[in-house]
Amino acid sequence: MYSISIERGGRVLASAQGENEAALLYRGAYEPGDEIIFTSSVQHVRVQVDQAVEPARVYLPQERFVYRPPLAGDGLAVYPPSAFAGDLHLISIAPDTGRDYRNLAANPADQRGDVTAYPHATANVETRNESAFAARNVIDGQHIACGHGEWPFGSWGIGTRTDAELTLDFGRTVEIDALALYLRADFPHDAYWTQGTVTLDDGFEKTFELEGKDGAQHIELGTHMVRTLKLHRLIKCDMPSAFPALRQIEVFGRDI
Repeated sequence: MYSISIERGGRVLASAQGENEAALLYRGAYEPGDEIIFTSSVQHVRVQVDQAVEPARVYLPQERFVYRPPLAGDGLAVYPPSAFAGDLHLISIAPDTGRDYRNLAANPADQRGDVTAYPHATANVETRNESAFAARNVIDGQHIACGHGEWPFGSWGIGTRTDAELTLDFGRTVEIDALALYLRADFPHDAYWTQGTVTLDDGFEKTFELEGKDGAQHIELGTHMVRTLKLHRLIKCDMPSAFPALRQIEVFGRDI
């Protein structure tokens, strides 16, 4: 069984259920504090939180997902202009039965703060605490990197910190063997990192070189069973710009 409900202060505004999947067309404008609550009978699902946001393949350890629609202001900066706007919203949930080799990091439905769906990205710094530079941006599925700031150029900004770290939590143990990084490439506004390190929670660590370019930079890891990984020890190039940033991280593997 699958269900979707829109709740405001504990009051259900709209809901939909289905045995094999659920879809809800909500006719109403969101207000502060509204929640979209998904429930399912399985932990691996595909959810779409808004018709303007790409579907996400997510893992729900509690078979329940609470999503907080971003409203006007900074929170909406990293979404398409039509996302969550107006008074007509199409939302869905369905089982995800695939165990294919893929980018396990992608999650357009990730949000800052506490979450109940994975993967989830966090960091020890986000430039000025702005949504445009939040860790969640690096798993939104967008590769375009020739600008910075609002959608579609959201990135992880480090606020000139030399100890910046980004952590990716898959929420369960997965099998991975490679990753790809897309550095933000709004040159000459941007600088870039010449070196970085990835540490897996099984104890494996690899330091790798990076280039100042627009596009994927691949790092082979060998096969590992992990729940989390950390990107850190990022070494900035000697360009005058103080603004290296990450546009996207992809981690390749499969569910086990």
